Amino acid sequence: MRVNYSGVVEAADNVFFVQGSAVNWVILRDGSDLTLIDGGYPGDADAVEASVRAIGGRPEDVRAILITHAHADHMGAIGPFHTRYGTPTYADPAEVGHAHRDYLDQLTPAKLVKNLWRPGVLPWAVGIIRNGALQDVTAPHVQAFPTDGALDLPGKPIPVPTHGHTAGHTAYYVPSAGVVITGDALVTGHKIVSATGPQLIPPLFQHGDPANLLTALKPLVDLDGDVVLPGHGGLHRGPIREAVAAVHA
Repeated sequence: MRVNYSGVVEAADNVFFVQGSAVNWVILRDGSDLTLIDGGYPGDADAVEASVRAIGGRPEDVRAILITHAHADHMGAIGPFHTRYGTPTYADPAEVGHAHRDYLDQLTPAKLVKNLWRPGVLPWAVGIIRNGALQDVTAPHVQAFPTDGALDLPGKPIPVPTHGHTAGHTAYYVPSAGVVITGDALVTGHKIVSATGPQLIPPLFQHGDPANLLTALKPLVDLDGDVVLPGHGGLHRGPIREAVAAVHA
């Protein structure tokens, strides 16, 4: 089993933050039952399993996987988990077609090649290709979650629409822990930039009007959360409303 992550941090009670080689995922625990949020690159599938075992769980204990969005770096483990353990995966209704690959809304190889000259992009690209970035992550088993409040899953996460980075991008709020899992709507760093702290995903990964990415953060402002777990970068402690304000600033 290839283990490719920097460790598991219990960011809040029963909320575990895992930083992979280039992207993060989160595990929610309720007794022996688990919810996995995002699944890394295809090459991270074994690392995702290892992180589940590291907190004393089994892959069979994962009742469901939630994805923030259907980019390849967040979908890697969902196919293997479904094949091996029958684990269901859920996404925002507007993101299901993307997960099914009815269409593709992400960085294209052509755009990547045009940007290889930029500082940090080439070593990052080599790393993610080695980690399966070009593999097919089509997931026809992904279903839409209900859109009427907390999900009936371990941790009781509440989907928060942050549509912008993709059409159905979703953050997840865990009120009992004061945690907001922001995916790529709000990050705190990335392998191709030196800046750290709350920020938008680098322009290379932005699609459409950047103003939409800022608008997408509005639903986060009213959440009573002070632990921010992004898709890229490190854990951030502080009120989510202040993190959003820092992004706007």
